[in-house]
Amino acid sequence: MLLKPLNKYTAAEFVSLRHYSAVMPKLTKYYLGCFLKDELVGVITFGWGTRPKHTIQKLFPELDTKDYFEIGKMCMDDKMPKNSESQLLSLSIKWLKENTKIKYLFTWADGLVGKPGYVYQSANFLYGGFSITDTYVTEQGEKVHPRTMQGHIPNTKNRKCGMRPNPQQLLELKLSRVKGKQFRYIYPMTKKDRKQLKKSTVKWSLDYPKEKDLIWYIKKPGETEYKETNKMPFDLSKEMVYNKKNVNMYKSEGNLSEFL
Repeated sequence: MLLKPLNKYTAAEFVSLRHYSAVMPKLTKYYLGCFLKDELVGVITFGWGTRPKHTIQKLFPELDTKDYFEIGKMCMDDKMPKNSESQLLSLSIKWLKENTKIKYLFTWADGLVGKPGYVYQSANFLYGGFSITDTYVTEQGEKVHPRTMQGHIPNTKNRKCGMRPNPQQLLELKLSRVKGKQFRYIYPMTKKDRKQLKKSTVKWSLDYPKEKDLIWYIKKPGETEYKETNKMPFDLSKEMVYNKKNVNMYKSEGNLSEFL
């Protein structure tokens, strides 16, 4: 397999057709394509999340955005063998070492969708605990990100950025709220950077999470308490309704720049 820079529109369309979350992070610096002969079979992107400085300084107070990248999207074509993502990750780390001066590659494994982060574990990333995140789930089982939800809140004027539906609106929309884990992983780019992990506010280790560590909390419309479950309470294969607009936007090159 060969890794090389990719046009952002090509990368976004590839991701939109294959990734469970089609929305591409806006703060993306590099789009890399993985080719088998001349065929694009994988995409990985690097950049930052919505709060770049906050993310790194929460982990390393003395560092700044220039010192790290976060994996934005990583996906392979379904026809590729199971270990293909690990090969893509290995090629990407080599590329970053040759083409950037970052100290750390940071990422999250989305336990909310049932991923403990096995691909990062096999690549010798270090684990740094978890945080709790949330999503909304429709009556049909579709997962809807809170940012997507903002455009669908009924009977509301002058919507503010970050606005969430209230209990009555959740009842009207027949939406459940689900909480789950996101697992932190980091890869030091040099031995020196690995030694500097001792300065982190987080304890990094090889004590990796597994399937047994996945857990969800769900509060259905009209309910006041969350109920714990060890079964993912939504279906990523469900036909999209709320998310369909986002995916269709990605398929039009004329609209891509609005989402990148």
